[in-house]
Amino acid sequence: MPRADFYLIAKPRFREEPLRLVCELAKRAFAAQQPALILARDHAQAEAVDELLWAFDEDAFIPHQIAGDEDDAQTAVLIAPPGVDTPDRPLVINLRETCAEGGYQRVLEVVAADPAERAGSRTRWREYQQRGFELVKNDM
Repeated sequence: MPRADFYLIAKPRFREEPLRLVCELAKRAFAAQQPALILARDHAQAEAVDELLWAFDEDAFIPHQIAGDEDDAQTAVLIAPPGVDTPDRPLVINLRETCAEGGYQRVLEVVAADPAERAGSRTRWREYQQRGFELVKNDM
């Protein structure tokens, strides 16, 4: 059964910089040797995640890149802006306003503390529920 984990941001260190949580989740996936796909909302967000993955933890190296070339298949963490086709991966970190599409086993939904973000996450929760996903809520 596929699983959707919703990470609801509340802690100050993530509230200020929600993409920091995305990096922490990508770091965990890499440590578990699980190829991850980050679905960014737009190109600017993809670039922000790309830059933060280099800088957020000076002791960690997480191989990553923005999707779109022949190295995509070998890269541990792939960041996909809208409109870029990428192969399915077992783990998806979704930053978009719609449910993630594709053949993954687990999706991580990062939800900022903003009220509009919370409302959108409730809609996605119901959609994943209708698709038969196991749902897990994590307060961060």
